[in-house]
Amino acid sequence: MEPTEKVPGHELSPPVEGGRPQATPPKSLEQSIAESTRQMRLARGLTLAELASRVGISRQMLSKIENAQTSASLATVDALAKGLEVPVTSLFRAADFETQAVFVKAGRAPETVRRGSNLGHRYQLLGALSGHNANLEPLLVTLTDDSQAFPLFQHTGSEFVYIIEGVMDYQHQETTYRMEPGDSILFDGEGVHGPAQIVEAPVRFLSVFASQERRLDTFGDGRSSNGENGHR
Repeated sequence: MEPTEKVPGHELSPPVEGGRPQATPPKSLEQSIAESTRQMRLARGLTLAELASRVGISRQMLSKIENAQTSASLATVDALAKGLEVPVTSLFRAADFETQAVFVKAGRAPETVRRGSNLGHRYQLLGALSGHNANLEPLLVTLTDDSQAFPLFQHTGSEFVYIIEGVMDYQHQETTYRMEPGDSILFDGEGVHGPAQIVEAPVRFLSVFASQERRLDTFGDGRSSNGENGHR
């Protein structure tokens, strides 16, 4: 089949709207050390006095460090790491990159368009991080009696499917699986896959896609699909 032939589900998707992270800006070194020190101290059940004794500084000085009221010397940072029994780099981690979180209320996940949308597949984006964490995408997929089965998706990376409601036959390569609520499947996305038959509609399932740097299009001709995976 020629790659340019128009086949349902082969179209590239438009940009995704909604479900994007609310990012916390990168912290200063003082804030990073303060936050990391306090969290690690509490996780180990240590009091200010106990950790200060391990580090060889006063309780008052440690309190100032934990409240970002002073800049710790390199020697003090090294002593803090040893006292907490962690690598020095762990105290600076929050300053290296912005942290992100996406919270979606039940029923509020934004709808997004993916390659199966023109086949009656409904996609709701449950969250999407940016930057170096942008390799994971969770979607809530809904199929109805009007949806068309389409077991021809293909992409690099891995995918996890978990059935919430309904019954469908899901195909991966030459094998077809009868999937009911509570069933799940984890597979290599480069194997041709997708819903082969909708047995009891509506079918709702969670699809979590873990990407790699290069994506295949639906039929695997090697062209980039602008970051869209096979179901999308």
